[in-house]
Amino acid sequence: MNEIFHFLKELVNPESIIHFGGLYLLLFVVFAETGLFVGFFLPGDSLLFTAGLLCSTGILEIHPSLLVFLIILAAVAGNMVGYTFGKKVGLLLFNRKSGLFFRQEHLVAANEFYKKHGKKTIILSRFLPIVRTFAPIIAGIVKLDYYRFVIYSLIGAFFWVTILVLTGYFLGEYVPGTKNYLGYIVIFLIVITSIPFIYNSLKKKPGEKLVKSDQE
Repeated sequence: MNEIFHFLKELVNPESIIHFGGLYLLLFVVFAETGLFVGFFLPGDSLLFTAGLLCSTGILEIHPSLLVFLIILAAVAGNMVGYTFGKKVGLLLFNRKSGLFFRQEHLVAANEFYKKHGKKTIILSRFLPIVRTFAPIIAGIVKLDYYRFVIYSLIGAFFWVTILVLTGYFLGEYVPGTKNYLGYIVIFLIVITSIPFIYNSLKKKPGEKLVKSDQE
């Protein structure tokens, strides 16, 4: 049991993911966090920033443009899986009880966000932890047009990945000692990106129904 908790602890540490799993684990985590409902606890924003920073220091040996490209592919692939899952069996999740790897309130929060912002959710949710995990599933449930979903997913992934990875990269490249403060930066990112989700959850009205179509 201790080994499992230790593994999960390392899996939510962006620096550990890259140090122990390299590029492949990095891409898998991005894939899982952007479309598999069990991936809501995985780091997203902080992982991308850390990847860019470690790329600049040579710890992650890959050209930054290729890193950005591969992460975008992983993020879009995760969305595709989430959309397909939502379209086929997603409605059943609303009747599933919360557990270690699933929190129904997160699904409900993503649904509320979708009802408020419509198709734009696929782009906006990229910058919102937890919501970005469940947004593709909600899009599949309401049967958002697949072509539009792919376009929105690409746009959202492009801005999300490019901004965070390159910010980390250029800070590491041109601001000496940035890596020494990585832990504080990660905490700052987690706090800042969690505020909208927490605020939205507090405002959520009870008893609202699931959004039923993609016609916003």
